[in-house]
Amino acid sequence: MDSYGRAFGLWRASATHTENDVWHAYTHHSFVKKLGDGSLPIEAYLHYLAQDYLFLMHFSRAWALAVVKSETLSEMKLASATVDALVNSEMQHHVDICTRFGIDEQALFDAVEAPENLAYTRYVLDAGLSGDLVDLLAALAPCIFGYGEIGAALAKHTADDNPYTEWIQTYASDAYQQVCTEVGELIDSALTRRIGTDFTASPRWERLTERFVTASRLEAGFWSMALK
Repeated sequence: MDSYGRAFGLWRASATHTENDVWHAYTHHSFVKKLGDGSLPIEAYLHYLAQDYLFLMHFSRAWALAVVKSETLSEMKLASATVDALVNSEMQHHVDICTRFGIDEQALFDAVEAPENLAYTRYVLDAGLSGDLVDLLAALAPCIFGYGEIGAALAKHTADDNPYTEWIQTYASDAYQQVCTEVGELIDSALTRRIGTDFTASPRWERLTERFVTASRLEAGFWSMALK
């Protein structure tokens, strides 16, 4: 997705050329395919939403950490706006869907985190705690951009009676695609400020790419967890 920025294009290519094509394993996972054709069992969908609710709690904390790690006002503004959107919009979206199936917010909050959820969220937080803003953004990026890419791709072929149209349209929407664009701009700007304009020439680039690839692999594991 060209509009997602220069760094994402480089990271995506690296994740694609790994053994077993990590990016494809994430964005074309069987869970994703079942969402797209409507064959995903509702139990798997609700299990995913409950785990994703917990994931978003930690994801919000990670973006709050991005405010702390920011060096410019523009970085702080986008990071803080993302926290607000996650806490007051995306998490509420999960609550609204689950409520229709008799699962209230307290039940979501009290759900036990799956090991795959623990591994992913703590990896992201560790990236931010042990590194700087770009270490954190490299670990956060696969979730932001992957969902945008998945939503846009599925929306092109989704039948009107697909029970998961609401989920697909959320991430295919112009509003979410704009989020991807803005985060891509943030990442490119933050990288330029910290490692220069020639990203791949920096001695830090390999490590940052490794963070992106690892987080992408953990995303694929999250989908697999949801299908259990």
